[in-house]
Amino acid sequence: MDYLIRILNAKVYDVAVETSLTPAPVLSARLDNHVLIKREDEQPVFSFKLRGAYNKMAHLPAKQLARGVVAASSGNHAQGVALAAQRLGVEATIVMPTTTPAIKIDAVKARGARVELHGESYSDAYERAQQLVKTENKAFIHPYDDPDVIAGQGTIGMEILRQHQADIDAIFVAVGGGGLIAGIASYVKAVRPKTRIIAVQPTDSAAMVESLRLGRRVTLPTVGLFADAIAVKQVGEETFRLCQQYVDDTILVTTDEICAAIKDVYTDCRSLLEPGGAAAIAGLKKYAERHRLKGKTLVAVACGSNMNFDRLRFVAERAVIGEAREAILAVTLPERAGSFRAFCEVLGPRSVTEFNYRFAGGEQAHVFVGVEVSHKRDTPELVREFKRAGMAAVDLTDNEMAKLHIRHLVGGHAPGAAGERLFRFDFPERPGALAHFLLVMRDDWNITLFHYRNHGADTGRVLAGIQVPQGEDAELERFLQRVASLGYAWIEETKNVAYRLFLGLNQR
Repeated sequence: MDYLIRILNAKVYDVAVETSLTPAPVLSARLDNHVLIKREDEQPVFSFKLRGAYNKMAHLPAKQLARGVVAASSGNHAQGVALAAQRLGVEATIVMPTTTPAIKIDAVKARGARVELHGESYSDAYERAQQLVKTENKAFIHPYDDPDVIAGQGTIGMEILRQHQADIDAIFVAVGGGGLIAGIASYVKAVRPKTRIIAVQPTDSAAMVESLRLGRRVTLPTVGLFADAIAVKQVGEETFRLCQQYVDDTILVTTDEICAAIKDVYTDCRSLLEPGGAAAIAGLKKYAERHRLKGKTLVAVACGSNMNFDRLRFVAERAVIGEAREAILAVTLPERAGSFRAFCEVLGPRSVTEFNYRFAGGEQAHVFVGVEVSHKRDTPELVREFKRAGMAAVDLTDNEMAKLHIRHLVGGHAPGAAGERLFRFDFPERPGALAHFLLVMRDDWNITLFHYRNHGADTGRVLAGIQVPQGEDAELERFLQRVASLGYAWIEETKNVAYRLFLGLNQR
């Protein structure tokens, strides 16, 4: 009842708007359920964060508010605080991670707030913000773990139930620190307790899911930054308490599934959500399929649309795979006349989305091909069809190296690359990161392969072949330990089937 009263009395509509609850006809038809999308991308700052930030600041004592406020945020909360401060006529300092998309940094500055970039994660920015709170004697506006912030976000639940007064079977909410789902759940469970609340998180940022599973708050060692708006290492204490009480179920979604959800919302609403903003839609789709839901009314909260434009290339490329509408295959066929005709006969009327081949001599040809499929279960059958026709086929649809690198490099067997070892390196995508990586490399080792492509993602990716002289394996191990200590995660891919087929020496 405490939160119900707080939500009913929340001060949000001086700056926030009541957003639409929009039907998604295409997605509804595909899932055979009634899907509604709560459009928080319609807010003046293009995310829900404005509600909680303004409600918190509006409840501060006048003397405290006059000294100014401090916040830590990867972007959306920052914009909410900046606009709230602008409307209330107070100074705001926002500490943001260095990995924050430029569109969010620029938007905060445009609202008149002072921006300080610090660290690579929210946790780093939070620690710096706490220092400013102590030294400058200002109020800290927490992005999620505060009753007034939670109540501000809870007005979304109030609007959903008012806008759709018939039964709602489930509401899907993306979770970072937990303020949004805690607020929505507190209201919905007080008014319509039969409506299920489903928490959605990315597989690489599952702090709330793990905390609920273990019954205690956990701290993740790292989080993925693709869905940066919900990339939090530890959920809030109060939000966790409320989620333990009110959340009915959880589901994890992959980057590819989030990309597919971005496409789904664009198709139905002509809106481009950011990855965190589309996570709830991805969770709704996956949950409905996993539990075979039919004829249900399902609501997903689209919580933000602050998308960097250069990420669209990555999203478009991976959305097709996330929809399970594309199969990526490596097909081996005899290197002789007529083989490609036989290959095409197996494909039949299927649409080819990608085709890579390079003549390399020998008795076999290796083709890297993307094929449009209607469902993921079609891929194993296609592999069997190739095998029945005498062509070996390997499904690479879930092979990260194949999707990120091999599709752009097919045909690179190097006769002089004896002893080559292949490594994939991942590092936070920021200015100078690639140059820094190159400086760490040994200049007396022969680099037999090097591939880097800016995908518009949160992580820079390098594929490198290193020809290590005999007797220098220990040197290689020391090099790998050094790059790991600098934040460059690595995986050896020398035995990866995609490498052996398309790039490895004498591995065919």
